[in-house]
Amino acid sequence: MGVVDDFQRPFFLGIEGGGTRTTALLADARGKEVQRKIFGPGNVRLLNDRALTGLLREIAGRFPTPNAIGLGMAGARTKKDQHRIRAAAAKAWKQIPCGVSHDLDLALIADTRIKQPVMARILVLSGTGSCCFGRGPKGQTAKMGGWGHILGDKGSGFEIGLRALKAVVFYLDRDGTWSRLGERLLAATGCNEPNEWVDWVANQDKATMAALAVEVFAAARSRDRIARDILKGAAASLAKDALHCARKLTTTSEPVEFLLAGGVLKNQPGFARKVKGEIRALWPSAVVKIQKREGAWGAVEMAKALESVQIDSLPAITNATPDSPTEARNPRSTNLEKLPLTQAVELMLEEESSAGRAVRAEAKNIARLADWAAQALGKGGRLFYVGAGTSGRLGVLDASECPPTFRSEPWQVQGIIAGG
Repeated sequence: MGVVDDFQRPFFLGIEGGGTRTTALLADARGKEVQRKIFGPGNVRLLNDRALTGLLREIAGRFPTPNAIGLGMAGARTKKDQHRIRAAAAKAWKQIPCGVSHDLDLALIADTRIKQPVMARILVLSGTGSCCFGRGPKGQTAKMGGWGHILGDKGSGFEIGLRALKAVVFYLDRDGTWSRLGERLLAATGCNEPNEWVDWVANQDKATMAALAVEVFAAARSRDRIARDILKGAAASLAKDALHCARKLTTTSEPVEFLLAGGVLKNQPGFARKVKGEIRALWPSAVVKIQKREGAWGAVEMAKALESVQIDSLPAITNATPDSPTEARNPRSTNLEKLPLTQAVELMLEEESSAGRAVRAEAKNIARLADWAAQALGKGGRLFYVGAGTSGRLGVLDASECPPTFRSEPWQVQGIIAGG
């Protein structure tokens, strides 16, 4: 984190804790983003007091001292939950004003363009888990779902993944047939045959199960009937819960804004269109939108609203833990969008060639690692790619290509990525 001179205090730190990751965002007095970081899962129901305090202290150590903090975490359903969060925040930031809510409220605040909405607004969230949360024009609230993956989470990534496993074994039992979806799920779980799922399922957490939803969407795009039926049911469940939530705040004759949020709805546009269609069919005056601003900005707005914010002599931005060089801007591409197209392409190709030279310089080390991997695989061992961000995704991609390209067994080469 380098010294930056053109940001103005007060600084507001917004933190959104979700089931898969926690986003922390620092903004200045003019609403300019100063810095952002991604951390581990932030569902307060899945973190004990020590883990919760550790997460917030980790965040505090990566940012300049803010003037105020807005904090919303998944699972913060009760006053007791919010008290736990405040107590943990007080240990991480001494005497800093802190507003606390839940992640659903943050999402609505983030996308509110006017201080007093003229219609009820419903957040329809489908990510690792799912929930619907609404706020009326007079500030009244309503909720459907949010009961966790055992009791609820209809239409979530978790439910989609679990229903997929249940469906493929059902049709295997009933018809003796094995679908493309089943093949994808075996590869994704690293299992050799369906019977291994009995033990696999018993040892997986919520995020791992939710990650299987990606395979369901991929199978649906390949016209797998089972996958399409699962997603049709998931879209209908989300839409019905959204409408039930809206009816708690207003009547069907009134317009309502439905805000689609969460990784599943934001990353799967076809699925989002299905949910939108279901809502519009049952509530003709509905306005259905995709969430544009992430919930962390809602946390920033919450921090700004704290009356006790003091613009004092808090320390300026100092150089704490420096970012990795891979996270820094390339000075050659600072004005990339202004370059003529041909020059932009040439610049990209030049940078690509420099990567090849860097890899070639490590040829001996790469050969040594390849030899170790070959020895391990020859003795019945496995090869793991472990990484985060783009590096992690490339490792997972490479691991997934080994079975079809080199005819390795699915369990031999595995990819592990931070956050799922």
